Amino acid sequence: MSDDDESTLGLIETEVALLMRFGEATRRATGTAEHRVLDRAAYVILRHLDAAGPQNVSALAARLNLDGSTVTRQVSALQRDGLIARAPDPTDGRGTVISPTTAGLQRMAAVQAARTRLYGDMLSDWTSEDRETLARLLGRLNQALVNRNRPR
Repeated sequence: MSDDDESTLGLIETEVALLMRFGEATRRATGTAEHRVLDRAAYVILRHLDAAGPQNVSALAARLNLDGSTVTRQVSALQRDGLIARAPDPTDGRGTVISPTTAGLQRMAAVQAARTRLYGDMLSDWTSEDRETLARLLGRLNQALVNRNRPR
């Protein structure tokens, strides 16, 4: 690896660390209540269930690269709050699948809309091409992280 490559990778590492820190600080500091109607874990679970459909906890844990017991606790909290529902697994009568409720989807949509507005404001002086490039590169980075963390 060349010195230039190593320097660039060091910059990427720093920028990703700052992105995570500033993103969380921005979420906490944003004055609108919509950002706070769901915690980060609940939002990610509901977004995934909305996109992928009902799933069992094992599939959800695998997709989110989390331990099953962690997802079970998060799902229990979501169920207690009426944001997800459990139903018998049609492929395995012993298990259950979870899906978002109407209330869960409404809260998720409120957070998504608030975040979209926030990013729209922050990136208003970026060109459409720059925003599209950022979206594409973030998608590639996330996929690389998924691929890296997949059990081998």
